[in-house]
Amino acid sequence: MEPALMVVGLNYRTAPVAVRERFWISESQRCEALVQLSRAEGIEEVIVMATCNRTEFWLWAADVTLAANSVMRLLGAEYGLKLCEWKHFYRPLDEAALLHIFRVASRLDSMVVGEPQVVSQVKEAWKQAQQVGTTGRFLDAVLQKALTVSERVRSETAIGNAAVSIPYAAVELAHQVLGTLENKKVLLLGAGRMSEISARELLKHGVGSVRVSVINRTIEHAAELAAKLGGIAIPFEERWQHMADADIIISSTSCPHTILSREDADLMVRGRKDRPLVIVDIAMPRDIDSGVRDVKGVFLYDLDDLENVADNNAGEREAAAADAQKILLAEAHGFRRKLMAERVMPTIMALRLHLDQICRQELDAFRQENGPFSKDQDEMLNAMMSRMTQRIAGSLARELKELPEKVQQEQMTTALQRLFHLQTAEQAIAGTRSA
Repeated sequence: MEPALMVVGLNYRTAPVAVRERFWISESQRCEALVQLSRAEGIEEVIVMATCNRTEFWLWAADVTLAANSVMRLLGAEYGLKLCEWKHFYRPLDEAALLHIFRVASRLDSMVVGEPQVVSQVKEAWKQAQQVGTTGRFLDAVLQKALTVSERVRSETAIGNAAVSIPYAAVELAHQVLGTLENKKVLLLGAGRMSEISARELLKHGVGSVRVSVINRTIEHAAELAAKLGGIAIPFEERWQHMADADIIISSTSCPHTILSREDADLMVRGRKDRPLVIVDIAMPRDIDSGVRDVKGVFLYDLDDLENVADNNAGEREAAAADAQKILLAEAHGFRRKLMAERVMPTIMALRLHLDQICRQELDAFRQENGPFSKDQDEMLNAMMSRMTQRIAGSLARELKELPEKVQQEQMTTALQRLFHLQTAEQAIAGTRSA
């Protein structure tokens, strides 16, 4: 079986947020996941792409069945995956996998099409895999191409002009509940990038900067973000008083467990006198207990709610996405042929080495029977042998590379390997090392 590009993952389309957060892999855990999978059966290269809306494994698989089983074992051992939950995961192969990665990088597979943060997330996932050493020439080529295609989509379509973000959707929900956002008190739980983007969206829609407060377990980080926004930093220990006084709470921490329970919320709203409180939880895993929805006067929204927010640019984004999809299909089809050619390179290299060995053996036998030859004659024989090897190997390589379908290519590759008793270059090296 020839190696194949494969994606194993789940996203906001296939799994609700309660399932996604179970299989979300934190940044600190991704390195270990990369190491484990790079050593697992069937996997040659791997990248982990984990965001609030998806957890995906981008694989260059020596054996797709073994590779999928390796991912399943990791998720079972580390995240308690049950067999019945495997239905949430998709497993596209070859051109479908390539097109999927292109769609993610081009922001077409996002909860909100055109979401600006996705490209940096793809780059970070690739960089982390490179640092750990789990990518090679195949996935590196795929990611380089994906980012090139993403840039082409950005420059040739209106995706960028129509782009909105999850924080933008959060602001829309706050508008629906509170009406005007002017002079509302905003509290950010968490001082990360998503908190900053959310705050800037709110500032654009009328919230005075003096009314933005930032709470983080590390007060220095809270102070740094507050300074950027012209707001104030609050010590984590004083959070309850300020949460009770806020109009809007945006929660985006990296805490592995909930930080606001139903009971906490009941106590928090007692002195509000029916003043509505909007809480937008954009953390993964979630910061806010889902039971908080039942507290009177509290309007809790999570990532699934944000997906359902309709905005004025929906029609424009759909048209831009249709234009982008045409670009992706053409690019994926062309790049797939390049990947197919790359995939058979070990067989072509092994074939050339084998033909060269046969010709040298025959040439040595010819020298022994008919030699000795002069230096000029010897060079002429060597040149003739080299041309014959190149002609035969080159002709077979062209046939192999230009086959339009993977099945045909695999059949011919297998036939060549059996006919010439080939070992690939990688197998030959491995055999030498084991000896």
